[in-house]
Amino acid sequence: MAKSRAQRKAERRAREAAAQGGVESDSQAQHDTQVPKSGDIAEIEAVEAGIAAGADEKDLETPDAPKHGISSKEEKRKARQDEKRKKAEQKKHEEQQLAKRQKQAQTERKRGGVIAFLSSCIAELKRVQWPDRDTLIQATAVTVVFVLVAAVYLGLLDLAFNWLVQRII
Repeated sequence: MAKSRAQRKAERRAREAAAQGGVESDSQAQHDTQVPKSGDIAEIEAVEAGIAAGADEKDLETPDAPKHGISSKEEKRKARQDEKRKKAEQKKHEEQQLAKRQKQAQTERKRGGVIAFLSSCIAELKRVQWPDRDTLIQATAVTVVFVLVAAVYLGLLDLAFNWLVQRII
């Protein structure tokens, strides 16, 4: 059986007392889990149930309490209809949001002047996640090395074809 919150709390207190050099033994911790200190359990259960927050007992739902099942077909049908209606409302809301976003996108796509274009470019550049210094240096070095290797390769290929053309002619 799982331990209650009060049992775990008492065991934690016992461990803390033992860690601080207390003389509380394991049997005392065991005793505390079975015989709680006055009011601990009632207070903990009240807090868990929400009574301490000022809620009505009728409004509270305990997590261990069994859920009331739907007994009749009519109630089941109503529950399904409510669920379908909620899904339809959610879908309608999402479609409205999508239409709203598309409308905003269309208004943003209208052609503006050069200043508007430049300001939108600057805004986009502010949103870019720029690489850090090490990554930037590494990427630049790789690019430069690749361009140099490609230039050397093309130069050698050009020399080879030039030499072949000279031999043929």
